[in-house]
Amino acid sequence: MRAAASLLGLTTAAAVLSGCAGDSDAAPPSARYERIETILLDGDLVNFRVAMTGARNDGDVEAYARCAAAQYALIRGFGFARHVRTTVAQDGNNWRGDAVYVISAALPRGLRTIDAEVTVRDCGAQGIPTV
Repeated sequence: MRAAASLLGLTTAAAVLSGCAGDSDAAPPSARYERIETILLDGDLVNFRVAMTGARNDGDVEAYARCAAAQYALIRGFGFARHVRTTVAQDGNNWRGDAVYVISAALPRGLRTIDAEVTVRDCGAQGIPTV
């Protein structure tokens, strides 16, 4: 009985995880990436404002801002970034994102950190521009 419950749990987990994989990570086919504005707030704290059309949801806009943050970190000679916050607004088919990241040379503390080099490579593979 216990083995059957464990098997059911594993099967359910596999089904949930398989729903996360696939083309959902790729850029939406109708996406147009309009602009990236970078504003240095204080030392290592950076604000990224992005605009796009054809996003499927907030996640597409957040991914665009994350790609911009990763590329910016590399340009500045840093290898990592930590996400502070992102807000997304939609007006019809126009989407805007306002994200703040802390960039750093060493892996920062926190749960929402990104390795800039890996992220830029992933963005390219997904068709999301970084600059």
